[in-house]
Amino acid sequence: MSAHTTIAYQGHQGAYSHLACRRVHPELTPKACESFVEAMFMVERGEAQLAMIPLENSTAGRVEEIYRLMPKTRLHVIGEHFEPVNHCLLAVPGTRLEDIKTVSSHPQALAQCAENLRMLGIEPIAALDTAGSAAELAELRQPGHAAIASSLAAELYGLEILKDNFQDKTGNTTRFMILSRDQMIPVLDPEVRYVTSLMFRVRNIPAALYKALGGFATNGVNMIKLESYMASETMTVSSFHLDIEGHPHQQAMKFAMQELHFFAEEVRVIGTYEAHPFRFSHLNLEL
Repeated sequence: MSAHTTIAYQGHQGAYSHLACRRVHPELTPKACESFVEAMFMVERGEAQLAMIPLENSTAGRVEEIYRLMPKTRLHVIGEHFEPVNHCLLAVPGTRLEDIKTVSSHPQALAQCAENLRMLGIEPIAALDTAGSAAELAELRQPGHAAIASSLAAELYGLEILKDNFQDKTGNTTRFMILSRDQMIPVLDPEVRYVTSLMFRVRNIPAALYKALGGFATNGVNMIKLESYMASETMTVSSFHLDIEGHPHQQAMKFAMQELHFFAEEVRVIGTYEAHPFRFSHLNLEL
């Protein structure tokens, strides 16, 4: 397997991260990794071209571990992808729905299907992940047992989909970031909307964050996301991950970044990339 044709992800084959890899980069070979650390540092070491890493989920919230790992790498965000989560109730072929008594999956997946499981009288059993539960089911072929995982997991492990869209509520979506060892800032196109992601640390002074971010407000630059985390062992200084709508070569962005650099420390732009269409389709639905 060549590093130049490999995209790494965390989880078993058939995980939603694997599905995202196939959708965005079908030309690359997905490589399953046991942890986010392994997937990210495969790219850092040049053993994989890209990594597909989940950053947040509309139901479960942010993947906190990623915010602690990113400062320890020199990786760049070159794209984002929004993947709808379609949970499927999987079983060994020939199993009837009424035969199912227990089901295993990741706790988040079980929670997102809790009402449907209750209505069917199926007992949930927590496992490490969704695709791993499907792989175990295919291997052990336990009577009366099922798994909740993706349609890709069903395909890979030869399982039957008893129920599609098994989640209680629609709209569950995971945002992934695509990481590369090489920086790839796209050429500014006035017709394209961009997202720029950066990390910074504020000075330990009153109103430091307010002052650092003021330039975005005064220059009309939209802030999409702001996350805080403690990167210091002393627990005295906060670090931040910021997503903003804009391109570094736009004049408004230049002015805003100047003000950020003045009031903040260790500012690091980790990527500029085209905004995913999901952002605008979601906005149109709300309107």
